[in-house]
Amino acid sequence: MSTSVLIVEDEPEFLQRFAQAVLADGALSLVGGVSNGRAGLALLDAQPPDVMLVDLGLPDIDGIELIRHAARHHPGCDVLVVTMFADDAHVMGSLEAGATGYLLKDAQATRITAAIHELRAGGAPISPSIARRVLARFRIAPSSDAPAAAPAPPAATAAGSPLSERETEILRLVAKGFSFEAVGELLAISPHTVVTHVKKIYRKLAVHSRGEAVYEAGQMGLL
Repeated sequence: MSTSVLIVEDEPEFLQRFAQAVLADGALSLVGGVSNGRAGLALLDAQPPDVMLVDLGLPDIDGIELIRHAARHHPGCDVLVVTMFADDAHVMGSLEAGATGYLLKDAQATRITAAIHELRAGGAPISPSIARRVLARFRIAPSSDAPAAAPAPPAATAAGSPLSERETEILRLVAKGFSFEAVGELLAISPHTVVTHVKKIYRKLAVHSRGEAVYEAGQMGLL
């Protein structure tokens, strides 16, 4: 079964380019392409897609509100932001509202379709220039091989915590929904290294899945 995609983009040039990219991919199907938030909201509710590709600078409804609506009412819909905005307010606002991917409009059409597939595989595609901003906001402690920039929150350094600062940092990102690959990109480490840390986390918390790890860490006050 193909992955259904809804595009909400007010600039005709980009709307056409994104739609053509989706139609050219045999594994994707286009639910519709609309140029404003109200039309996007109506189509989202009438025919919920697997993925919604959305710009933030819409002429009527704030794109972040559209993302929030999708997250609340259509949790099975992955949201990919494709926009020109690279500032903290738009990036973090989108991710906190429920977006699972964030690309800038300078991305190639093939990158857009690849990101859609990555989303459906559980990934969190983010433009490289955005990754540092995301990490700065979600980081809870400096890495062990870098000079300290600020005191870590008590949960990360509390006496008796079974997890190292790096392990807690990784678990925080995993709890936010980032895939192991995305965590590796954000922390500038390989996916293999992330998996190694995750295995240590599972062992220390006596769990067997990321969901159990997040739950146990929450119960222990580590998140």
